Amino acid sequence: MTAVNATTPFGRRPMTLGQISRQMAVRAAKPESSVHKWHVFQDVREARELLGATDRSLAILNALLSFHPETTLGGEAELIVWPSNEQLAARANGMPATTLRRHIAVLVDSGLVIRRDSPNGKRFARKGRGGEVEQAYGFDLSPIVARAEEFKELAEAIRNEKKAYRVAKEQLTLLRRDIVKLIEVGIEERVPGNWGRVQQSYQAIVGRLPRSAPRQSVEDVCADLHALCSEIREVLETFAKTQNPVANESHSGRHIQNSNPDSNYESKNGLGQNKEAGSDAAETDNVRSLPKRELPLGIVLEACAEIRELAQGGAIRHWRDLLATAEVARPMLGISPSAWRDACGAMGEQHAAITLAAIYQRAGQINNAGGYLRSLSDRAKEGKFSTWPMIMALLRAKLDAQKSAESAGEREARGGTEDGERLQVSSKLLATLQRPQPR
Repeated sequence: MTAVNATTPFGRRPMTLGQISRQMAVRAAKPESSVHKWHVFQDVREARELLGATDRSLAILNALLSFHPETTLGGEAELIVWPSNEQLAARANGMPATTLRRHIAVLVDSGLVIRRDSPNGKRFARKGRGGEVEQAYGFDLSPIVARAEEFKELAEAIRNEKKAYRVAKEQLTLLRRDIVKLIEVGIEERVPGNWGRVQQSYQAIVGRLPRSAPRQSVEDVCADLHALCSEIREVLETFAKTQNPVANESHSGRHIQNSNPDSNYESKNGLGQNKEAGSDAAETDNVRSLPKRELPLGIVLEACAEIRELAQGGAIRHWRDLLATAEVARPMLGISPSAWRDACGAMGEQHAAITLAAIYQRAGQINNAGGYLRSLSDRAKEGKFSTWPMIMALLRAKLDAQKSAESAGEREARGGTEDGERLQVSSKLLATLQRPQPR
């Protein structure tokens, strides 16, 4: 009597067209084909997401492969193994029985093994007089041989995708670094151009990138950043040719001059009208009588409302939001990274951000924001500067402007909309604002 291999599962387990097609693929495999089972298992492990397998199901497949004595699996050999659930769980690191059954079903659905169930659902082998296996019921490992090339191609596709994603991430990092440093060069070297708008364009492109971005999104952002970087580099190279025709850095007077962080661009002695524009803050020599508590963020934002325009989403809710917005405003004001580091070191990051927000609020009255910030940093090192008078001066100016607007009838001309924009201060703060400031 000819032995019959079961093609349908035992009991209530359903049969699907997918299982039938995979059994057809096994029967169509070349009898002379042979594979190294652990090499194929490595390909299956790399392509498990495309195959629909899980890490637990692969642990079971590893155990099933270990029950076959041969390392090389051939198309002509009998590739059925029949371990019990207890034996299989022991080799699968003690996996619980319910988990074992669930992930065996995943292996079958993925087409990695085929069930060859006995009439009663038990797994066993019937042997002849010579000890050879005549009939076996259990798990058929033939798909490992029949689909070996498919698994290899899927694993290669996964490796190529990972490589492409890694290259895209590297390109993104390099482009971001290049653009940021090239913008700083344009600002420090005073290259003609709207560098604030360039900074905003860069932030807008990078802002499109989600935290866990797919490769296609990373490549799209890289393409836009590459175009922006090319434009910036072209502007800088064109300017460099006009300033240094010899193209020799050792003979470039401009390069030597601007390599000094205390050059005329941000010189303390070249402030001009800046001293007058910030006299309420910069000329306060005695800060002992000022409040010892920190400035509330709400008061800072009332005094420096224009800084909100640069914030991501137009909102500043925490001090870290103000610090991030100050990093955006710094290159727009023409403040070099060295001047900003000096300010953070002298005042602390929070007070440096407050100072920069105040400078941005009065940017139209300050000709040299970088030099002005260096001057305030030097006064802070000597203990002669506080952000309180600077913010109070801005609030006082805002209150005076509101009083002038009301007396001139602008409130009625705007249809009463100014009530929602009116600056609201407490009585104690109002008394502080009306108090004569120390000179």
